[in-house]
Formats: sequence, structure tokens, C-alpha cells
Amino acid sequence: MTIAASTELICFLILGAVVVLGSIGVVLLTNIVYSAFLLGGVFMAVAGLYLLLNASFVAAAQVLVYVGAVNVLILFAIMLVNKKEELKPIKGLQLRKILSGAICLGLLSLLIRVDFTTPWNLPGPKAIGEDATERIGEHLFTDYLLPFELASVLLLMAMIGAIVLARRDVLIQDLDTEKAIDLPIIENGKEPLLIDKTSP
Repeated sequence: MTIAASTELICFLILGAVVVLGSIGVVLLTNIVYSAFLLGGVFMAVAGLYLLLNASFVAAAQVLVYVGAVNVLILFAIMLVNKKEELKPIKGLQLRKILSGAICLGLLSLLIRVDFTTPWNLPGPKAIGEDATERIGEHLFTDYLLPFELASVLLLMAMIGAIVLARRDVLIQDLDTEKAIDLPIIENGKEPLLIDKTSP
């Protein structure tokens, strides 16, 4: 084995371990902020795997779209909403855990079976070199235009939902009359309304 092949193998093993362990951490950690940061690390590791496959444009798109847009949107939504809710006991939680664990184990066994039964050493498509970015653009705006636009609309809806959830309605009351005060009146008025006039 040459130095280049051994280096590629070591990089693949490190990036694969980061993807697997980071994904497990995203699911199992109770702190949702840590989970979001681990998700960003997983996206970066996937971009590194794309670089090992000589797909530099896909790696750059992975970093720009998923790390720079999706993960940042998730972090903003988490930090803006940040609602504290008391968790109520869930009925049948043990049964749900058993069913979800069985489904996950079934999917894992299916993936392992596909991994061991698929002949992976088939000759791949002919490399197109410098024309790869142009071909990706053609497919993105012809064959995959509808999923691309649907993904952009979905991201826009997620951003609007985060803004709506993070919006706080503030009830302002006068100290004398204890009645609600219209916010535009406060903003346009010159004299502050929330002053305790009984104090000397």
C-alpha cells in the first residue's frame, strides 16, 4: 500500500468515525444546542468525505448550504425560541422506546445486509473533469428544479416559523390605572407613561 492510499484510508476512517459518533451525539444529547453544534460537525465531516471522492464542488456546496445556512438557521431557531416547558409523563413511553428501537435495529440490519451483498467494485462512470460543475448546474436547473425550489420554500417556511415562535407579546400597564397602554402611544409620546406618580 502506498503512502497516498494509506493516508486516504486514515482520513476516511477518521471522517467516518466523526460522522457516526457525531450522529449518535445529535440523537442522544439532552442539550439541543450541543446537538446542533454536533450536527454542524457531521456536515463538515461529510464535506470531507466528498473531498476524498474528488467532488470539490459538492463539498463546497455542502459547507455553504448545510453548514452555512441550514445549521445556522437551526441554531437561530433554538436560541430565539428557547421556551422552557415542563415535560409531562408520556403514556406508554416504554412501549414506544421498544418499538422505535426495533425499527432502528431493523433498518440497521437492512443497511448492513446491503453493504455486504452489493458488489461495490463495479467500474464507475467516466470522469468528466472540469465539466463536472457545469453538468451539476444543468441537472440542478432542469431535472431537479422542482425539488430544489421545494427545499428553498421549506427553508423559508422554517425561518418564518422561527420568527413567529420567537415573537414576544409584551403587555404594558399604567401604574396608576392598571389599564393596558397602546404601544404606539408610548412610542410616539414625549412624556414617559410608566412613572410612579405617587412617589415624591
